[in-house]
Amino acid sequence: MNIENIEAFVYVFHYGSFNKASEVLFLSQPSVTARIQSLERELDCRLFDRLGKQVQLTEKGRQFLPYAQQLLQIYRKGKQHIQRQRTEPNELRIGCTVSVSNYIIPELLPKLKRQYPGLQIKLTTAVTDDIVQKVLNRELDIGFVRNISHPNLQSVKYYEDPIRLYAYAGHPLAGYAEVSAEELVGEPFVFFECGSLDWLRIHRMFQSLNTPPAIEIHTDNSESAKKLVLHKAGICFLPGLSVRKEVKEGLLHPIEVAEVSGVALQTNIITLNGEQSEIVKFLLANKFV
Repeated sequence: MNIENIEAFVYVFHYGSFNKASEVLFLSQPSVTARIQSLERELDCRLFDRLGKQVQLTEKGRQFLPYAQQLLQIYRKGKQHIQRQRTEPNELRIGCTVSVSNYIIPELLPKLKRQYPGLQIKLTTAVTDDIVQKVLNRELDIGFVRNISHPNLQSVKYYEDPIRLYAYAGHPLAGYAEVSAEELVGEPFVFFECGSLDWLRIHRMFQSLNTPPAIEIHTDNSESAKKLVLHKAGICFLPGLSVRKEVKEGLLHPIEVAEVSGVALQTNIITLNGEQSEIVKFLLANKFV
């Protein structure tokens, strides 16, 4: 039994007209008529009665209709499944920065797996420059990196993480929602820096003060910086994602500093130009919140 004949039968019933069905199927009316006649010969019965320009199902046609609709639906689902397998890889190679690996990936990947159950994911953690190079070399399919621009890459904003000053519970500044840079003079600091240009604003703020803050510990790891603050080694500017749990539990307190208000770390998704897959579209439609 020819699936095209089944399709013609269902479309003629749906539109009540051979002419309208032929328009929707991009066929000539004689072609649709030929398909219906072929199906009637296979079933050895008449399926439609003509009433002028309109048609209606015969009793045999009404009996056959639900089976025809089910056959057509099963065929379409099977076709979609095959086409989806062709366009979706079995393996997805993702590169990401340390902060993305720590704070975004654990929430994002389970959503991705629910959407694409058969997908195997390989995760690589590296700095932005290395990830960019690996995507360009086709060693990675997708990269989560700092805000970058490259002529051979599509770079789309995925998440913006505000940077604020954080103090431990019981610190004299913990009760303040906002302070000025001058009020930070003399405070012991843990200084976390990830290499982003946004940190230059914090550097410039420090340099503008007559008496610079006492930066007692430098670190390039946000988790280390956070734990040092929790152990009262000082106060620190940190990305919001890294301290969500501690802020919720009242262990750390965010403080706005007017001179650097609006500073944030932007995370982008990068792919090679022209290769934005359905998976990337899904990620962008389910941005991290």
